[in-house]
Amino acid sequence: MGKISVSDSAVTSVLFWSAVSATVACLFGYFLSLGGGYEQETLDSHMWQGIGVAVFAWIAWAVKSDYIGDRIPFGSALYLPALVVAIVLLGTAGHLGGSLTHGSDYLTQYTPEPFRTLAGIPPRQQEVAIKPITDVNQALVYEQIVNPILKTRCVQCHNAEKSKGDLRFDTAEMLKKGGENGPVFIAGKGTESELVKRCLLPEEDDHHMPPKGKTQLTEGQIALLTWWIDQGAPFDKKVSDLKVNDAIAPVLASLSSGAPVGSGSRVASSGPAPVSPVLTMKLPAPDPKAVEELKQTGLLVLPLSKEQHQLEVSAVNAKTFSDAQAALLPKLSQQIVWLKLGETAVTDATLAQVAKLKNLQKLHLEQTKVTDAGLKQLKGLPNLEYLNLYGTAITDAGLKELAELKSLKTVYLWQTNVTETALAELKKSLPNVEFVGGISEQAVAEFTKAGATEAQPDDPKKN
Repeated sequence: MGKISVSDSAVTSVLFWSAVSATVACLFGYFLSLGGGYEQETLDSHMWQGIGVAVFAWIAWAVKSDYIGDRIPFGSALYLPALVVAIVLLGTAGHLGGSLTHGSDYLTQYTPEPFRTLAGIPPRQQEVAIKPITDVNQALVYEQIVNPILKTRCVQCHNAEKSKGDLRFDTAEMLKKGGENGPVFIAGKGTESELVKRCLLPEEDDHHMPPKGKTQLTEGQIALLTWWIDQGAPFDKKVSDLKVNDAIAPVLASLSSGAPVGSGSRVASSGPAPVSPVLTMKLPAPDPKAVEELKQTGLLVLPLSKEQHQLEVSAVNAKTFSDAQAALLPKLSQQIVWLKLGETAVTDATLAQVAKLKNLQKLHLEQTKVTDAGLKQLKGLPNLEYLNLYGTAITDAGLKELAELKSLKTVYLWQTNVTETALAELKKSLPNVEFVGGISEQAVAEFTKAGATEAQPDDPKKN
């Protein structure tokens, strides 16, 4: 077999572009390092070794070049040492780069037994997961629920060796400390906390966390983090110490071995079925394509029960949700039982689509542009129990339309144009309905109290 010959001009060309690439890599590496969050000693070694690759690559090119090589004393003797040093530094700098990006054990973390033992590598740590909890009521919220989520989704980029944005999630103390942009959570304000806001951004957004390509948090995990922060972000309390609303109860129940969920302030390990008949129905599985279409509008689509297929749809992160997009809602007409469109751009036109959601139990329309005309379209919702009209233009005429909704239990009317006279008249027709609103001092007190109890299911702003 004959030898393969390579011309000197080809070698020189390869060396030139290698040196250029190494130089550009150093430049972009420097820019990346300005973002911080890397272990300084490893970063410094990686930087100088990277610079060394570029320097010796240029030396190897120079002594090999026809234009420069002849002018360098002992140039031919420098070529091979410069090339070898550049290659060695390339390997070590690459290894340190991998350590900065993936952790110092990135080469060995997936080494199987018995090779780990033979190589003297410590046993592989088991991947942290949210394991089934025997008694959810007694579970430590941070240690058994929140921390496993952070370890499986966040710690890879926010740890002692790699702390993006000077933020670490590997210990409770570091989580409380926050990062270069301040606290990562605001106790009592889940959706205003960076920890939750970053997760709710579109995956293509540069600020979305975890970054695109990484394993993303599930909707249930985001709901758990939000609930934990809403409850004050306690690090030493059990589930039984906190308020559990209707939205989070099914998610908590999914962490256990299948125990049913109560609707009060505790997750019951046993107890009665949910009061509302619609929550006990066995519904057809939702169309994945329809679910994805709703998510594309920015809506959160959260399962209330995976076995029975009830869904909660929330616009907490989609304030621009509009009438045109509402046409997607009827594609899940059987599965949507909770719909939260508060503070969005919807009008009466959206209620024509909402009227097709026959299993709807809760409807949030607070601070939207719906009017009396829109309420006429809700007459055909046999399961509607909760209606939030806070801050809308509803008047006495619209209030009369509610008389036909015999399943109603709670209606919020604060800051509407409804009068006390009309409200008193409607109470005669619907004596079992709790109306929160009007202009009386008692109504104001009731609304204020409801707003202060963030985790209660009938909170007009949070539920």
